Amino acid sequence: MNSSTDIRLLYCTCPDADTAQRIARALVEQRLAACVNIIPGLRSIYRWKGEVQDDAECLLLIKTRDLQVPAVTDAVRSLHPYELPEVIAVPVVAGLAPYLDWVRDNS
Repeated sequence: MNSSTDIRLLYCTCPDADTAQRIARALVEQRLAACVNIIPGLRSIYRWKGEVQDDAECLLLIKTRDLQVPAVTDAVRSLHPYELPEVIAVPVVAGLAPYLDWVRDNS
C-alpha cells in the first residue's frame, strides 16, 4: 500500500442516471478523471432554501489527481443541472500502488 498520495476521491450527487452518465463520460473522455463509478438508488434528505427535501439521486465516485480537482469542479458545474451541485474531494491516504499509478496516468 502506498500512503500519503496525491489522489482524490470526489463525491457528486446527480438527479438521475442520464445526468450521472453524461457527467461521468465527459470527465473520463476529457482525462479529468481516471474512473467514475455511478451508484444508483441513493436517497438524499437535505435542507434547501428553508425546506427539507427528500430526493432520489445517483452518486458519482470520481477518482482523479489532486491537481485536477479544480478542473473537475468546473466541469461538473458546467454540466450539472443543480444550482449548487455537490462536489466534495476527499484525500486518498493509501491504496494499492499500481491502481494509484493507473489513476495518475489516466487523469
